[in-house]
Amino acid sequence: MSGGKREGCVRKRLWRWRGNPLRRREDVVEAWIVLVMWVVAVVGGAVAGTVVARVIDQDFARQRADRHPVRAVLLTGTPPTTPAGGDGYRSAAEVRWTAPDGTVRTGRTLVDDGLRSGATVTVWQDGRNVLVPRPADPAEARVEAVLSGAAAALALTGLSYVTTTAARWRLDRRRYDQWAAEWELIGPRWNQRTS
Repeated sequence: MSGGKREGCVRKRLWRWRGNPLRRREDVVEAWIVLVMWVVAVVGGAVAGTVVARVIDQDFARQRADRHPVRAVLLTGTPPTTPAGGDGYRSAAEVRWTAPDGTVRTGRTLVDDGLRSGATVTVWQDGRNVLVPRPADPAEARVEAVLSGAAAALALTGLSYVTTTAARWRLDRRRYDQWAAEWELIGPRWNQRTS
């Protein structure tokens, strides 16, 4: 693209910012609204995504630090696995375990299917000796944090886009109303005959 064409293209994109006798106040307002939308979408989206990802990652790290595995005895059996070879199914079952303070506790948690009563299983408990789900490992936590951060960035970008679209629609309605009022004044003059 030659220098002249490129300059013309840039001028065309920035026409709302230049002095122009046909430029209306609404055109300037619309240009500022679009600029703010892009700043919010790019900068705000990056900040929101980063903050959310860090908070989620820290929460998973806190869970990994607080939760620890405990050996427990299964008090009730679980249903057999499906005949189609469905590995990885889990069911709620009653278990008994000894807490670090030496007290024997019972509770319900998810364990693999196909286990019989009396089987030894690994369960997870938190610092208050309450059964909790297994914490996410660092790789799973990182993926979850990144996806949550991306979702937050997209949500903020979508919200700014919808807000900008609504504001531009209102500006368009205002311009249409102004054009209609001007046409009411000018339109009848066009129908006059000159002879």
